[in-house]
Amino acid sequence: MTDTITYESLKSGENTNVVYITQDAGARIKSELENGDHLRLAVKGGGCSGMSYELFSEESEKLQDIDTLIDYKDFKIVIDQKSIIYLKGMELDFDGSIQGKGFVFKNPLATSTCGCGESFSVT
Repeated sequence: MTDTITYESLKSGENTNVVYITQDAGARIKSELENGDHLRLAVKGGGCSGMSYELFSEESEKLQDIDTLIDYKDFKIVIDQKSIIYLKGMELDFDGSIQGKGFVFKNPLATSTCGCGESFSVT
């Protein structure tokens, strides 16, 4: 099952879907975060295909004015303004099987991805 994470657009006042988090990914994130820390989702230049995903724990004191803070069930997700453009509609899953990849990014905006699935490009 997948949960939709939304944020309220400041300009339009409407809720906008940002990313989808599967139950497996949500449970794994919750187990990894320290008490009070947030999950940072970001896109940076680099990787085989030109852009790569970043996913890490971040203390609330490190939030910046350009960040969007989104409430999820048991934690909060932080996405900067630049990254939110590339993450819209993305599904974050977790594959914990023996040969699993760990976190899996399924991004409908990606026009190509590398073999490992951790970098992508858009046109």
